[in-house]
Amino acid sequence: MAGGCALSGGCPTDFAAFAIASAVLALLIFRALFPFIYRKGKRTGVWLVIVQIIGSTDLLLSLVMSMNFLKLKLGHPWKSCYLWAVWAEGPFGFGLLISCRIVQGFQLYHVFVKHRLPPIRPSIILVVILLPWICGAAVFHWNKPLNHRCHMQAQWVIPVMCIHGFYIAGLIVITLSIRHIEFRFSEFKDLLQAIIVSTIAVGFWIVAYVLNEIHEDIAWIQVFSRFSLLVMASILVLLFFSMSISQPLHSQISLGKQESTAFMTMGEALGITDRGSVKKINATHFDSNQPLDKLLEDKRFRMSFMSFADSCLAGESVHFYEEVYDLKKIHLDDSIRRIYMARHIIEKYIDAGAEMEINISHRTRQEILGTPDLTHPNLFDSAVSEILQLIKMNLAKDYWSSLHFAKLKEDIERGPNGPELMPLDYSPRVTFVRCTDDPFYEEHAATCN
Repeated sequence: MAGGCALSGGCPTDFAAFAIASAVLALLIFRALFPFIYRKGKRTGVWLVIVQIIGSTDLLLSLVMSMNFLKLKLGHPWKSCYLWAVWAEGPFGFGLLISCRIVQGFQLYHVFVKHRLPPIRPSIILVVILLPWICGAAVFHWNKPLNHRCHMQAQWVIPVMCIHGFYIAGLIVITLSIRHIEFRFSEFKDLLQAIIVSTIAVGFWIVAYVLNEIHEDIAWIQVFSRFSLLVMASILVLLFFSMSISQPLHSQISLGKQESTAFMTMGEALGITDRGSVKKINATHFDSNQPLDKLLEDKRFRMSFMSFADSCLAGESVHFYEEVYDLKKIHLDDSIRRIYMARHIIEKYIDAGAEMEINISHRTRQEILGTPDLTHPNLFDSAVSEILQLIKMNLAKDYWSSLHFAKLKEDIERGPNGPELMPLDYSPRVTFVRCTDDPFYEEHAATCN
C-alpha cells in the first residue's frame, strides 16, 4: 500500500495544484468585477456571472477538501465528505456550471426559434433544472456510500456518471435545437464548446477515479491523478468563463482575445448603417410648432435634444427612441437582427429595474414583455407614443429656451448644408457669455479672443 502524502495528502504537487486552482479563481473573480469597475452602471446577466463564480468556487474547493490536498484532519461537520464530494462538487459545482449553459440554450431557443421571451424567469429555470441533481445528491447522502477517503463504492459509479451524462445530453439536445439559427455572434459556438469541455471533464474524472481505486498501492499514480484532477477542473472553469455569457456589446467575462472594435451601441454591433437619418430640416423649421417625431428624424436635432436630455438626467426616453429608430431600419425579412435589437431594447429599457428603464404604462410594458412575436414591426409603437407625450410635456418645453437649442441653430447657420453637430462644451460661462461680463474672466482669459 502506498503511504505518506500519497494517501493522506499534503504532497508538494498537491500544494502546487492548489496554487493553480487559487490563481484561476482569483483571475475569474477579477475578470468578473473588472467590467463593473471600469464601466460604471448596471449590466445585464449579472446574476449569471455570480452563479458561475459560485459554481466554479464550489467545484474547485470541493476537490481540495474531499481529496484532502491540504492534509486537513476530517471529522468536523464542515469537513464532511458528503458536504464537499456530494453537494459542493455535484449540484452546486459542476451541476451549476452546466445548468447555466442549459439555461442559456433555453433562452436562445425561445427567443430565436419561438420569437418570444421565455415564459419563465431564468433564475427559476435554473432551479428547476438543478432539482434532479439535488434529489440524486440527497439519495446519495442518505445511503452514505463513501469511505473514509471520500471514495465511493464501485456500484455507485454508474449512477453518478448517468446523472452527469443526463445533463450533458440535455445541453446537447438544446444546442441541436438552435443549430439552424444564423447567430450574429458566437452563441452556438459557445454552447458547442461547453459540450466538448464537459464531456472531456467527465471522461477525465472517470479515468482519475479508476486510477485511484485500482492502484492504491502505487504512490505516484495516487499523487499524479490527484494533481491532474484539480488542474483539469481549473482548466474546466477557465474554459467555461472564456465563453461569452452576456450581451455582445460588453463581454463581461472573456479570457480570450479582445476584439479590436468596441461597439458602443447595439446598432453598431449589428452593422446597422446610416445610423442618423440623412434627412435635414431647415434651421428655420426647428421650432415648437413642428411635430416632435418629425424633428427627431433629423440627426442634428436628435443629437442636440439627446444631449439636453442627458444634461437633465432624463435621457433614457430619447435613447429609447433612438434605439427603436434603429430597429425600424432593419428589413422585416431580417428576423435575426430584429430579434437581437428587440431583445436588447427590452432588456435595457422595458424590463423592470432595467439599466435605463423608461416610464411607460404597466399595460404597455406587459404587452411588450408578453409579445408572441419579437419581430413584429409595431412592437414598440405604443411605448414610443407614450414616451413622445412625456417628452412634449416636460423636456421639449425647456429645450426651446435652452443653450443646446441655441447652439444647434448657431452651428446650422454657419454652413449652407448644416454641419454635423459635434460634442461641445455647453458651459454658459465660456461659450455664451462675453468675456467682459464673465465674473470668472481671469480664469477664462486664455479662452477669450
